[in-house]
Amino acid sequence: MTSPTTATAELLLKFQHMHPRSIDLSLDRIVRLLAALGNPHEAMGPVIHVAGTNGKGSVVAFLRAMLESAGQRVHVFTSPHLRDFNERIVLGAEDGGKPIGERTLLDVLTRAEAANDSQPITFFEITSAAAFLAFAEAPADIVLLETGLGGRLDATNVVAKPLLTVITPISIDHTAFLGDSIEEIAGEKAGILKPGVPSVIARQTDAALSVIRRRAAKISAPLIIGGEQWDAYEQHGRLVFQDGRELVDLPLPRLTGRHQIENAGVAIAAARALNGFRLNEQHLAAGLTSAIWPARLERLCNGPLHECVSPGSEIWLDGGHNAAAGEVLARAMADLEDRVPRPLHLILGMMSTKDASGFLEHFQDIAAFVSTVGIPGQPNAYTAEELCAMARYMGFAAEPAGNLRRALELSRQEARGPVRVLITGSLYLAGTVLEAQEHGLPA
Repeated sequence: MTSPTTATAELLLKFQHMHPRSIDLSLDRIVRLLAALGNPHEAMGPVIHVAGTNGKGSVVAFLRAMLESAGQRVHVFTSPHLRDFNERIVLGAEDGGKPIGERTLLDVLTRAEAANDSQPITFFEITSAAAFLAFAEAPADIVLLETGLGGRLDATNVVAKPLLTVITPISIDHTAFLGDSIEEIAGEKAGILKPGVPSVIARQTDAALSVIRRRAAKISAPLIIGGEQWDAYEQHGRLVFQDGRELVDLPLPRLTGRHQIENAGVAIAAARALNGFRLNEQHLAAGLTSAIWPARLERLCNGPLHECVSPGSEIWLDGGHNAAAGEVLARAMADLEDRVPRPLHLILGMMSTKDASGFLEHFQDIAAFVSTVGIPGQPNAYTAEELCAMARYMGFAAEPAGNLRRALELSRQEARGPVRVLITGSLYLAGTVLEAQEHGLPA
């Protein structure tokens, strides 16, 4: 008998081939499928809908931790996953949410496939429908819903009346689908705004904020804007949050990096905008210090990867994959350098749809060495040689590596002592790294 894990893997692989044409963003397919399933998205309970370019996952992680600390059952839908698809669908429980179990996942995926009746559908659409089905059949107090791509035509945007919407910082990414300018991309993200529904907005560029304001004014969506209605900043080793009501003194976030102060501020503003959930200062503090979001500027503990680098070296992991992410990562590495000076070695793997040069340019003054890798199982990734050529053209000392083990060994050969290794460029690569850190590197 086929195990649920194997059957699920086979079904997910089948879904990847059900929509062979280039992705065309539309709500028509997901609306049709959800209707065939009985519109489970209408029975999920209160929804916080989160869009943006960077920081969505961190904001969701903070919000989840804050709500769970207040005793709320929280369903969560995010993408992509790092290692197992189950990570995308978290079912809330009294003792904290857990990734969906294999049998439950197989059940909702199978029912979604049957309801789709062999019609064209994207992988994200059919798996979103399955998640909504799981959420509707195990009601929680609140659902945290992260967009997959854009907002206006994203499969998650079928929720007509969310409790709250959130837009994290907007920058250039996914230009093939969302447009080449900040204004165009902001227009797609602002598509999650709903009439009369409050929206928490992270600090934005003037261009992005102007687009969001126009959309909000057109549909009468109240905005709670970072830098205007609220602010968050570090002071004396604490996080200070201030809005029109009061100033709140909180611990710094568990998640590393200056940019997490802003993400935490967005989550706090969202938590304080919720009615009926009784979130107090203690719940906010507990959420900040307990939130977990792997591969977001995560320092890896000693393990198999450390055996391949210079003794005493640090290994950091981040799934950042666009120019804006490169900027905040480079700043975070510079901050670490100020505290504990060490040469920075990058191990870089990226999808070919990403702006590798835009990402790398932020490291030009701080990276001593770059080794480049392909991404296992991702045919649309840059080859190590392609990335290396870009890095060398930009003036980096760079070498291509056939795999992660070789990249770490190149760092060790280059080192004159302990170094700081940052493995970055893709969440798909990050998943491979976490797998290797737990189970060991392939020979």
